[in-house]
Amino acid sequence: MGTIRFVLRTDKPDKEGFSPIQMVYQLGGVRNPVNEKYEHKRKYFTTGKKLHPVNWDNDSQQAISRERSYIKKATKEGNISNFNFDLLPSSNDIKDINSELASFCRDVADIEKRFKLNRVIYSAEMVIEELKDSRLPTTKKKAPTNQVFDFIEKYIEDNKLSREAGSMSVYKSLKNHLQNYQIEKKRRVAFDEIDLSFFMDFQNYLIKSKSKRAPNGLGNVTIAKQLSTLKTFLNYARMHGITVSDSYKDFKIKKESLEVIALTNEEFETLYNFDLSKNKKLDQVRDVFCFSCATGLRYSDLAQLKREHIKKDEIRLIVTKTKQQSSIPLNPFSHSILEKYSKMLRPLPVISNQKMNDYLKDLCKLAEINEPVQIVRFRGAKREENSYPKYELISVHTGRKTFCTLSLEKGMSAEEVMKISGHKDYASFSRYVKITEQRSKIVMRNAWGEIRKPKLKAV
Repeated sequence: MGTIRFVLRTDKPDKEGFSPIQMVYQLGGVRNPVNEKYEHKRKYFTTGKKLHPVNWDNDSQQAISRERSYIKKATKEGNISNFNFDLLPSSNDIKDINSELASFCRDVADIEKRFKLNRVIYSAEMVIEELKDSRLPTTKKKAPTNQVFDFIEKYIEDNKLSREAGSMSVYKSLKNHLQNYQIEKKRRVAFDEIDLSFFMDFQNYLIKSKSKRAPNGLGNVTIAKQLSTLKTFLNYARMHGITVSDSYKDFKIKKESLEVIALTNEEFETLYNFDLSKNKKLDQVRDVFCFSCATGLRYSDLAQLKREHIKKDEIRLIVTKTKQQSSIPLNPFSHSILEKYSKMLRPLPVISNQKMNDYLKDLCKLAEINEPVQIVRFRGAKREENSYPKYELISVHTGRKTFCTLSLEKGMSAEEVMKISGHKDYASFSRYVKITEQRSKIVMRNAWGEIRKPKLKAV
């Protein structure tokens, strides 16, 4: 918490001899994340109030009423001639000035409190900037209270019932990154500051940013997600009347194409038929996962699936993510799994997403789904390539990807698969087509052999 003093700037009197009252805000013990040193900084704020020095007490830092005899003596000793007693404040004026100075202290305390609630390590400059926003008249419509950070909280609150929890966690991460950026860069994050240059600087900050969870820095995929989320958030703010610079729209986000991790048909059938009679936990995890592989359902829809959603030979439900009606035909695999749990209250024994992801890795390792997979990622311009056994990369969402790739391999058209999976954008779906084409080439080579290239003769 900072300290506040009020001083009368007698070095800046007006023609009547009245001087402005200035607030001095000092914050000590703020650690600079770059040099690890503690900095003590002060900032100044003009209160807009003026007083003659005879009505100011330096010790109490307050305006005080003076007897006429005291003022005559003080002005005489100060060689002040033609002093205009009519301009002196009344006792009520003195009370109003002191009340206004006290309100500055309360406002600063409220600003500090908001920063602490948002877990922001604030600077003296940030506090004074917030005070200016709340005190000075402006023609622009401002965001509520703590600007960007409070508005992100508003966005999360407004959308928490209609959006998936995973989607909302991205906005929480964005808020944390922006807060840390503000601390390290000592650059105030406000709507009127977020423009094209801000996006470029924020992107560079994210590339260099390191944490316990990302000791080597953030990958480009994560950075692209944060930047696109920020753009979405700014669009939301504009819709709610917040003035935002249009220049951020010109910032182009570079997106990398990701590897599609999906089971081959052989791996799927191995897992589907794997004997787990002595391990009920993994047996149920396998069934739920294979059901996703055979239907393309996301985890959120597996979790919400009820008996009333199953209509003879198909599933009909409102998809959690898109809020669209979906109709998914059953096949022998999905039908058999539903039959297995027909006596249960719920169609499937779905557990939490995190637990299922953990158990899936154990399950696929047990089933020896361990083909090496090369993963290429970029951190800024730096290329990183790593190899992992396939079971380490499998999650619940792999089931949906497996459905798309195997459906294409089995002869279904892209349009038919997209209708069942709910993909609206062919550009995002096309990666499944590409992986299917690659697999077809491998199958062709295995069946017919590779093309023998003629050896070049030495000249």
